[in-house]
Amino acid sequence: MADAAPEAPEGKKKKSGLIKYIILVVLLLVLGGGGYFAYLTFFAAKPAATAPAEGAAPAEGAPKAEEKHEAKPEEKKAEGGHGEAKGGHGGGGKDKAPSNNVALPPFVVNLADPNARRYLKVVLEVEMTGNPELLEGNQAKIRDALLMLLSSKTSQELSTLEGKILLRKEIVDRLNQAIGQPKVSRVYFTDFVIQ
Repeated sequence: MADAAPEAPEGKKKKSGLIKYIILVVLLLVLGGGGYFAYLTFFAAKPAATAPAEGAAPAEGAPKAEEKHEAKPEEKKAEGGHGEAKGGHGGGGKDKAPSNNVALPPFVVNLADPNARRYLKVVLEVEMTGNPELLEGNQAKIRDALLMLLSSKTSQELSTLEGKILLRKEIVDRLNQAIGQPKVSRVYFTDFVIQ
């Protein structure tokens, strides 16, 4: 009879150990799935074919128009819209040198928020009036200048339209300083996410 009593707690230990392993496996699956979702959402390149047509209603869960608003003038120019390329009401520069657009790789930086750990992911396209190879030849200077500028901003500064417009001007100034010539005329945000 004395031998039967120690066996019962041992059976409970085996069951509780099994439950711990099941819970651990479920947690790992949930965390792995969340990590994969975050990778797809923030870091994986999105195919251009899935972009909604202009004038179509945005899909559920799509970024707000405010976040993508800055890319629209460039898209209109590229598609032959009413921008500067056609000499429409936004143009005015008849003797202007032809512009070249250069896409820069994405920037992901921690923001300077004192009370929270937030980051910014931004993808830029640069409009140049000169040779676009100037940007390619100065990649290290450009990345350094933009990383320093972007990481000095707070989410409060970048959340408003005025903050984004000011950031555009500062980026143009930093790019021109980095290449040593005033060849960058505009910068377009093609992706702008604060998390």
